[in-house]
Amino acid sequence: MNFDLLLQNVAKHIQLDKTESDFFISLLEIKTIKRKDYLLQQGDICTTENFIIKGCLRAYTIDENGVEHVILFGIEDWWVGDLYSFLMETPTNFFIDALEDTEIIQITKDKLARLYERVPKFEKFFRLILQNAFIAQQNRINQNLSFTAEQRYLDFVNKYPQLEQRLSQKQVASYLGFTPVFLSMIRRKLTQK
Repeated sequence: MNFDLLLQNVAKHIQLDKTESDFFISLLEIKTIKRKDYLLQQGDICTTENFIIKGCLRAYTIDENGVEHVILFGIEDWWVGDLYSFLMETPTNFFIDALEDTEIIQITKDKLARLYERVPKFEKFFRLILQNAFIAQQNRINQNLSFTAEQRYLDFVNKYPQLEQRLSQKQVASYLGFTPVFLSMIRRKLTQK
């Protein structure tokens, strides 16, 4: 397996020497998830942090009416998991499934602890990853509260142009909190402008 994409991701925040890189790679496991299969199901405990090498995952909940609410999508060069379940070792409220055949690289909590001990700079790396995720979540909450539906859609398209091409209208609508019909109306309105 080629770990170049993951090492490039790490190099955005910290620099590793060969010994540190080799140790990091020795702690990792590779997993393939077929389209429509689950990485995590509601009630499971998230035992890994996951880096996407290839493919697309989505995290979502299902409400009491059976409606899916997409929390996030993950594509190549992104980390995905349920951090609360991972850290607290409690059952997750989310489902994470593959929208495409997906390859991920995983690290377990105990191996992550070993990594922090042996290569302390990884604490900085994961702190920065968590900070960025928190900022993205805060921005999404703010947009859901203060942006119009059209503004939310345009922001999604501008931030993630590669995602819209890979997702169904139903999935995009679920992420934005719309029905697919309402998203069609927004797209039609924007086309007419």
